[in-house]
Amino acid sequence: MTDIERYLQAYDEQLRTDAETPSAVSVARLGPLRLVTFAGGRGFVTYQDLGDADAGAIAALVEDALAHYVVQPEITRVEWKTRGHDRAPGLDEALRSNGFEPDEVESIMIGPLEALAEDIPTPPGVTLRVVTDEADVRAMSAMIDEAFGEDVDPGIADALLARLARNDGMQLWVAETDGRMVSGGRLEPVPGTDFVGIWGGATLEAYRGRGIYRALTAARARAALALGKKLVHSDSTEYSRPILERSGLVKVSTTTPYRWVR
Repeated sequence: MTDIERYLQAYDEQLRTDAETPSAVSVARLGPLRLVTFAGGRGFVTYQDLGDADAGAIAALVEDALAHYVVQPEITRVEWKTRGHDRAPGLDEALRSNGFEPDEVESIMIGPLEALAEDIPTPPGVTLRVVTDEADVRAMSAMIDEAFGEDVDPGIADALLARLARNDGMQLWVAETDGRMVSGGRLEPVPGTDFVGIWGGATLEAYRGRGIYRALTAARARAALALGKKLVHSDSTEYSRPILERSGLVKVSTTTPYRWVR
């Protein structure tokens, strides 16, 4: 097997299980699907594979999954997470016909943690640290929303604070300079696996290209190695993918989130 094949097999076997959603409030099963509910009224649909389901069966799964959430008034949005290497005939059409809209395609990146944990210098005037108190978590969440060009969503900060209260291993890292947070991201060890996830990474546009994100990523990788993890995975935008590739990670597939909003 090539590295890409080996990494993709590990991704499907180790991560596409309950390990994928450690912060879930509840999980229901619908055939091969896992219908996840997160705090803040967010639904999430994922699965290890869809087996031999044909287009008709997949269309029925989409309808039934959405019906599961529609009857829960507290659910305001649902994400269906697709992967580019899955066999899923008719899935795009079924999702669109039920009101789901695709986001940008992201790259699934995997590689050895050591590749990211190089002794990369922190840019002058930049400080890296873990945040835990409410004011910092809310400031970090708002900054990430700004970096992605989205409206500030207080519900995301609420969910992060709830996870920190549960002490599930997640770490929130930020980079600060010029008296403000300018980059941030999560570190998420996956229990019972070789993996740690590096998620939510973003840098304010005015501060990109200075090595801040790479230094923040290396700091998270060193923290993960200290926990005994071996592999890192990340769903990367086109901003972060080249940085991770230069650090030794490889693109094993793609993922596209489809979103439904009530």
